[in-house]
Amino acid sequence: MELSEGNLQGLTEYLKKTLDPDPAVRRPAEKYLESVEGNQNYPLLLLTLVERSQDNVIKVCSAVTFKNYIKRNWRIVEDESNKICEADRIAVKSSIINLMLRSPEQIQKQLSDAISIIGREDFPQKWPNLLTEMVNRFQSGDFHVINGVLHTAHSLFKRYRHEFKSSELWTEIKLVLDTFAGPLTDLFKATIELCNTHANDVGALKVLFSSLNLIAKLFHSLNFQDLPEFFEDNMETWMTNFHNLLTLDNKLLQTDDEEEAGLLELLKSQICDNAALYAQKYDEEFQPYLPRFVTAIWNLLVTTGQEVKYDLLVSNAIQFLASVCERPHYKNLFEDPSTLTSICEKVIVPNMEFRAADEEAFEDNSEEYIRRDLEGSDIDTKRRAACDLVRGLCKFFEGPVTNIFSGYVNSMLQEYAKNPSVNWKHKDAAIYLVTSLASKAQTQKHGITQANELVNLTEFFVNHILPDLKSANINEYPVLKADGIKYIMFFRSQIPREQLLVTIPLLIAYLQAESIVVHTYAAHALERFFTMKGAATTTLIVAADMMPYVELLLANLFKALSLPGSTENEYIMKAIMRSFSLLQEAIIPYIPSVISQLTQKLLAVSKNPSKPHFNHYMFEAICLSIRITCRANPAAVASFEDALFLVFTEILQSDVQEFIPYVFQVMSLLLEIHTTDIPPSYMALFPHLLQPVLWERTGNIPPLVRLLQAYLERGATTIAASASDKIPGLLGVFQKLIASKANDHQGFYLLNSIIEHLPAECIEQYKRQIFIVLFQRLQSSKTTKFVKSFLVFLNLFCIKFGAIALQEMFDSIQPKMFGMVVEKIIIPEIQKVSGPIEKKICAVGLTKVLTECPVMMDTEYTKLWTPLLQALIGLFELPEDDTIPDDEHFIDIEDTPGYQAAFSQLAFAGKKEHDPIGEMVNNPKILLAQSLHKLSTACPGRVPSMISTSLNAEALQFLQGYLQAGSVSLV
Repeated sequence: MELSEGNLQGLTEYLKKTLDPDPAVRRPAEKYLESVEGNQNYPLLLLTLVERSQDNVIKVCSAVTFKNYIKRNWRIVEDESNKICEADRIAVKSSIINLMLRSPEQIQKQLSDAISIIGREDFPQKWPNLLTEMVNRFQSGDFHVINGVLHTAHSLFKRYRHEFKSSELWTEIKLVLDTFAGPLTDLFKATIELCNTHANDVGALKVLFSSLNLIAKLFHSLNFQDLPEFFEDNMETWMTNFHNLLTLDNKLLQTDDEEEAGLLELLKSQICDNAALYAQKYDEEFQPYLPRFVTAIWNLLVTTGQEVKYDLLVSNAIQFLASVCERPHYKNLFEDPSTLTSICEKVIVPNMEFRAADEEAFEDNSEEYIRRDLEGSDIDTKRRAACDLVRGLCKFFEGPVTNIFSGYVNSMLQEYAKNPSVNWKHKDAAIYLVTSLASKAQTQKHGITQANELVNLTEFFVNHILPDLKSANINEYPVLKADGIKYIMFFRSQIPREQLLVTIPLLIAYLQAESIVVHTYAAHALERFFTMKGAATTTLIVAADMMPYVELLLANLFKALSLPGSTENEYIMKAIMRSFSLLQEAIIPYIPSVISQLTQKLLAVSKNPSKPHFNHYMFEAICLSIRITCRANPAAVASFEDALFLVFTEILQSDVQEFIPYVFQVMSLLLEIHTTDIPPSYMALFPHLLQPVLWERTGNIPPLVRLLQAYLERGATTIAASASDKIPGLLGVFQKLIASKANDHQGFYLLNSIIEHLPAECIEQYKRQIFIVLFQRLQSSKTTKFVKSFLVFLNLFCIKFGAIALQEMFDSIQPKMFGMVVEKIIIPEIQKVSGPIEKKICAVGLTKVLTECPVMMDTEYTKLWTPLLQALIGLFELPEDDTIPDDEHFIDIEDTPGYQAAFSQLAFAGKKEHDPIGEMVNNPKILLAQSLHKLSTACPGRVPSMISTSLNAEALQFLQGYLQAGSVSLV
């Protein structure tokens, strides 16, 4: 694509269409852009539009498209086509910083994000001048430019907060500190000076405080991994200024908005975060500054209002106190009973109150409310911070804190009892306090695993939670209902089983509650109950416990999916999946209705998939329905195919990328249930599965390979008879996969199925070419994973076609090649093979090479006979060799970065491990003994003499054990 006016105009038109709400207009435009993004100059055309387009919408759209293009394609993934040529990469890096700094804020943010994606891959090695180019702009004095640089630096360095320590990371951080820390500190001091100079200019202050906020964030990122020497030396500058900013109260920066945090609040909350980082990680160096920060933050907490805009500030301030009170050597700051009472009274209790804003979120923004309340999302709430502070204080002062709060809890419950309809928020705060006090440790899987022994959880449940849940009106006091359900879900491991069983019918009823939060919590609680471990291998709640409720449970779960706001509720769908898994055969009578509801739902969401977890659990539920029904009645598979195939065809034809890997997995499951031949409906699809475009998407590869294996296992004769012209296509897929380090194991899965199932005459003409392809890959890139799979394939080939065929195949490609493979690959590497079936295949194959291949006894290959036997005994007796060469980049399956729908394995579509040898060989050690006996009978005296002269003593001892077990001897 040339950088021409025509191309710019054409691209503008397509970008406009991608904004069209009509899918018929939007989708083709998106497809077109996807098809041209591999062309040279494409990214430069987008950047030219960002710079030159007169239409602001097109400017922004180009910037967003450019950022997403970079996100998808900048990283060079081994074995995959590189969509951005080197010239474009150089051109982008040379122009993007200037363009970003000249652009308006909305576009600046997109380009800044693109720079940080490029930087993550190329900085420092391939983009050494990035930092100096950015730091030089600090001198410009233009804070629009400076803030652009700071924003980019922040998005580039924030990954230091969660990266694992490594020498590359340390080297990079050191380079950043050497170039950046000094200028950043100078900028910090200069910006503070300017704030003092312009203390009465609200416009200037806004820009300057945006800078200070970004500088404080950068401070956090650069100090996260370790305390850099530079910042230790300049701690006085940073901490004194941070402390001054914490106590600053400039009226001009205060906002009237009650919801949105202003610049001052954002800066102070970031400073609290920085102080907490130092208090936790560098307490010795930070000790001289700590008391003044504790005082400043305490004052901040006591004087800050309850408005939503202060939430982040208050939450970070409380988190600072929580991190300080957990450290043994700060314990003395909190020992005084009056201090504890004051913290409880002035900080914790006020911040646990359920405010009007919380009530609004509960009713109108339930998804966000659930994310915060249930999942503990990263958005810090004041309540969660107060809860963490309670836990922190309980570490050293459990008794006194529990006593103080018990008084509060009792008085709150008394207030509630006086007038429930007015005072219900008191009870909500009481439940939250009890939960904070009681929970010492928790996991997603088990809920609270360690509880405060001073709190009687069951008694509180029976007296204060159960009565609310038993109330006849499921829609009354929804917040308290949600609190009650959450309480029993949190403390499910502490509350006796009989009490849990009492709540199950109540929870099933709450699936019909009008409140989204209440019916979601009910579904989530049931799902968590059903996964609790009981004695031995069973679940705590078994199918028999649920028998009285099966019909109502399933009916209410599916009805809940039609309640407003819950049509794609992932918690409900997960509860449906878990109920199927627990109830097993008990769901069979309801399957016709269930599968029809699931397929309707599948058709509806396939129009615009937007909830990945919901979709995943929906497919899991479909797989469970199939498995459970067809286990009892395999013929029922046809009725599932009738129900699902129409929707599946629609999904494949509309190319719904997110769903295609799931469809292939479900089809594999259905096809594997067939015991006779492949139905015609599957054969009609077979040629389409070999289309290269399907194999371009990484997420399709594992499920497609499994589907093709199912075709080969169930219908090799049909393929041989009516689709033999497709065998080159199958081998083409194998060849593409083998060339990739990430997917070569998938290529071997397919190849092994071809070898095992297709009639020998079908593949006779291709065998030699298959071996040549494998040797080319072995020469160009020999990885441990490839060698393991290669060894399994060789031995499977040997079992299917015989050891002589294997030897002749090698030697026909190149004389003496068979010996080289045995000596250089099989003998040294066989120990790396893992997995019982893989080891069995190798053992049987090697036994055939040793005992059914005459050239091993009578040519120069004979010298390899005993080492090969020794290696086989090693495979039986020695531990697996799982070492991997240091220089090897060992990849399993890599999700390509960016937009592609990655592969998500469906647990309930799982494939049984296939054993190609099966019952033919139960014990490979005895097979070896019997085969050696047969060989020694054919050439008496040879085998014992070869063994006695060269086999080591330990291996010989093992071999004698095999011979005894097989009741044979060598002659």
